[in-house]
Amino acid sequence: MSITSPPANDRGTALSFENLSVSFETEFSDVHAVKGLSLEVYPGEVVALVGESGSGKSVTSTAAIGLLPSNAYITGKALVGGVNVVGMAENRMRKMRATDIAMVFQEPMTALNPVLTIERQLTESLELHGLAYGKDATRRAIELLDMVGIPDPAKRIRQYPHQFSGGQRQRIVIAMAISCDPKVIIADEPTTALDVTVQAEILDLLRELKDKLNTGILLITHNMGVVADLADRVAVMFHGSLVETGTVDQVLNNPVHPYTQKLLASVPRLKAVDVTGGWTPEPVAPVDPNRTLVLEARNLVLEYDMRGTKFRAVDDLSFELARGQILGIVGESGSGKSTVAKAVLGLLPVASGVLAVHGTNLATLRPKAARAVRAKIGVIFQDPAASLNPRFPIGDCITEPMVVHKVGSRAERIRRAGELLEAVHLPRSVLNRYPHELSGGQRQRVCIARALTLDPELLIADEPTSALDVSVQAAVLEMIQELQARYEFACLFVSHDLAVVDLLAHHVVVMKDGKSVEQGRVSDVLHAPQHDYTRRLLAAAPVPEPREQAVRREARRLLLELETPKG
Repeated sequence: MSITSPPANDRGTALSFENLSVSFETEFSDVHAVKGLSLEVYPGEVVALVGESGSGKSVTSTAAIGLLPSNAYITGKALVGGVNVVGMAENRMRKMRATDIAMVFQEPMTALNPVLTIERQLTESLELHGLAYGKDATRRAIELLDMVGIPDPAKRIRQYPHQFSGGQRQRIVIAMAISCDPKVIIADEPTTALDVTVQAEILDLLRELKDKLNTGILLITHNMGVVADLADRVAVMFHGSLVETGTVDQVLNNPVHPYTQKLLASVPRLKAVDVTGGWTPEPVAPVDPNRTLVLEARNLVLEYDMRGTKFRAVDDLSFELARGQILGIVGESGSGKSTVAKAVLGLLPVASGVLAVHGTNLATLRPKAARAVRAKIGVIFQDPAASLNPRFPIGDCITEPMVVHKVGSRAERIRRAGELLEAVHLPRSVLNRYPHELSGGQRQRVCIARALTLDPELLIADEPTSALDVSVQAAVLEMIQELQARYEFACLFVSHDLAVVDLLAHHVVVMKDGKSVEQGRVSDVLHAPQHDYTRRLLAAAPVPEPREQAVRREARRLLLELETPKG
């Protein structure tokens, strides 16, 4: 499907691809990553390039900025402001970077040098391209920081990247990208690592800057809520080919290609939220006297020792989690969500209060007794690649907990690993393969299988789907629901994706600055929040429908205006 592109009302296209093909020479055969792609981005327009991992999105953008490796073979054209950069000499391409085309990367700390001040990093490109020197460059850098919303820029410009929050670091990366007034900015998953509230701020910033500077933006993402919030047009890639393009309304509301339809059907959606206060809650069912309480926190306090200074990460937290239930913990980075999970796993001591598994307070146990209790706790980490030993075959990765806790013979362990692989819908042949031979979604399934090895009564899932594509995420979430129904374990689910928690959890705890500000049934807390902070979180979560998202964005703006003190 294609549509008529908007008229090139002033300078023609900011960025365009004409029949672009990219293949990579490998030891065994050529890999065709991009196949005959044609696409335009106009000044002041945001075009979202969407698709799953391996679809060719990032290869396409990398071709435009001239950063493909030496084994890449490129045909066709990538035009930046009308200039073809395919085959361009490196010294010419270097001059075009920042002045004509700039990039905002997914992880700001990989784009910022940790040993250089923000001032040095911002003035570097200005001086390199001959736009400003010395005090003039510093003055321009301060203007840029002010433009992207960094408070007190004249003072903070002398600080280092680690002295800024994740959202502020991403703002600094955007300031670097716009420093030389480029014709086009490529934003490669610019909000993936950010909380919903910070993500909303970054999207507002990008929208404001592209209108003010008339810059074209190629947005690469797999978050359909971000697409609905920011994009004007959408291009969908599948196995290196462009399968559908259109306005954001056409593609998200009336997808034509089966792949686009499948992609959108996989997106978890936050159901309607009532923030008016006129909602009447459903009667709370009486607590089942026969329920089995698996995890309980009472007035829990958790602290980090920072060189002799105590930092209180969790303060006076109380909750209960019963067998067969999923409890979601949500909140921004630094709210204490993952700290609670660490304490349950024994990676952080309890400062005070009670943290009990099956009525046994973990804080009072000796190490040997605590290990026996924790044998019944499974864990799924955020990054499956980092949590699997790359030197172990999958069979050994899955049976490792049985080896540590001296459970079963070698044959029994292998049989158990095979059963679990089948439970997570992977063939038994995977036992002899290595982690690098599996996709991200398959590796996360292996992590789930490993977490279930010892028949856990409690499963800790810390952001288990944030690194996955939407369709893989949907499959993994469905699997967690299916396995939980079968094995009836209790699950503590830590996430900042409210739609995922809405889909999966029975109860939810909303955390802010180490404290619980609101908790209860998901149907109550996430659909009729009583606390202002919960309302802010929900208002910031984008939905994959452009018109509804526009309404939500305006509602969020009004909510923030009401909360901002006038003076």
